[in-house]
Amino acid sequence: MKNIIRTHRTGALLLALVLALTLSLGAAAMAAGSRSDVTDETIDRILNTATDASQVTSPFISVSESVRTSVVGIKNYQLVRSNSYDYYNFPFGFGFGGYGRGNDRGQEPSEQLYATGSGVCVTEYGHVLTNYHVVENASRLTVTVENSDQEYEAKVVAYDEDKDVAVLYVENLPVQPVALGDSDQLQVGEWAIVIGNPLSEVFARTVTIGVVSALDREITDTTYDMFGRRSNVTNNMIQVDAAINSGNSGGGMFNTLGQLMGIPARKYSSSGFSSASVENIGLCIPINVAKPLIRSALENYSKGIDTVTARSESQVTGNRPMLGVTVTTLSASEGSRIPQGAFVMEVSQESNASRAGIQVGDIITAVNDTKITSHEELVQVIRTFNEGDVLTVSVTRIEGLNQAVQHSSLDESLLGDAQELTLTVTLRAGTAA
Repeated sequence: MKNIIRTHRTGALLLALVLALTLSLGAAAMAAGSRSDVTDETIDRILNTATDASQVTSPFISVSESVRTSVVGIKNYQLVRSNSYDYYNFPFGFGFGGYGRGNDRGQEPSEQLYATGSGVCVTEYGHVLTNYHVVENASRLTVTVENSDQEYEAKVVAYDEDKDVAVLYVENLPVQPVALGDSDQLQVGEWAIVIGNPLSEVFARTVTIGVVSALDREITDTTYDMFGRRSNVTNNMIQVDAAINSGNSGGGMFNTLGQLMGIPARKYSSSGFSSASVENIGLCIPINVAKPLIRSALENYSKGIDTVTARSESQVTGNRPMLGVTVTTLSASEGSRIPQGAFVMEVSQESNASRAGIQVGDIITAVNDTKITSHEELVQVIRTFNEGDVLTVSVTRIEGLNQAVQHSSLDESLLGDAQELTLTVTLRAGTAA
């Protein structure tokens, strides 16, 4: 009886193995059959698809197509010396460094690309609207356009530093102007389309989308007058949540009608707004704030004046106008009595500066109402004039300042009275700054 049971169990085991093998072979056959059913026609049907772009609708598409090429890039070139002058170097808070480096004396500055930003063409004559901080302190400005490596020379024809707005003129600019809107009609919650050049030309004419988050945001900035005195300026701005990044400054914030409604000027970030984590807070200058400057640029527009650059004989021969002084920069701490400007380290004997009364220890703070905050600025301003030009030079003279600088001791409580002087200097040609 036991043998029968064993045989029965063995037969059942064999039967199970046969069934399993049959099922496996059947599954394999089915899989092989299914693969053979995927023909080339089936694959082409799955992959060879088409999209009818005309049926994809969005207000952002039409706006982008109509205004993207009117958004330009702006390059700010500045003159830079590797070691400035060969006397004192005050990078921050009155320290000494680089004294006696005679090899740098009279070294020519080299032009370098200092910063980039964005702008928008706003007139058919070649006027470009941007931020003042995009073009500030430039020795030369150029504009770039889509699908071209050419850089078009530009010059500032109107600006308002406090409002952070500037208008450039570019001769033969090959782009169409955009339509200006009325920023007083903006509504919270409407679309905000931002176009600009974040990270320079790497991401030129990038389009980002958001909404108008708030209107009339009061933003306060700290500024300094021509004598380095601190003051606060408050402007009302448009808050948007569209992405604004470095390089977007001066570009365009458009509505869904394709009208320019604002100028992207800044953004808050986690590192720039206390210690809080901040996302999607961008700020734009309302276009209505810029309209008076655009009007001024148009009212003063003259092709003959704007496109002709006079060159004097001294500029052609390589000699340049000079004051006859050697200067450096003092970087005073906040609240200091010492104004920003070009600190006079030396006055050449028998120079026109000496005849005008400029002395060692003076701080030159302005030339013809153009404020001077560093020795580089003074050099750049002087080189815009010609031999024989008569300049009005504003000077601050503080009793004891030169002695304090010489002894590397600037206890301002020991300084004497300050005088504000206005001197007249006639430029002469020379080979030094």
